[in-house]
Amino acid sequence: MTEVETAQEQLLEIARELEAVHARLAGLRASVPPTAMELDPLSEPDEMDCSTEIRSVIECVLHDWIGPAIRDLRAAAVYPQPEESAPREQPEIQGERRASA
Repeated sequence: MTEVETAQEQLLEIARELEAVHARLAGLRASVPPTAMELDPLSEPDEMDCSTEIRSVIECVLHDWIGPAIRDLRAAAVYPQPEESAPREQPEIQGERRASA
């Protein structure tokens, strides 16, 4: 296994770990009941309450950071590697001769 293949395997492992964090945060968000402020978006309280702040922060972290990180890490983990090829011979230029080795 090459260094790149090893790195790609590690990227998949990290993506799985982030998916576990994603699930934990989503579960936590679901466990905090929505407040009247969330249920009635037309109300304008002076301050955001703690429950709404917790739910909002978790939603932003999941949507803006963890979700894209998982997607990008998974994409990099399966990015195709160029196939190794044998060195190509240089074409002869008309009128030139190569020295024999």
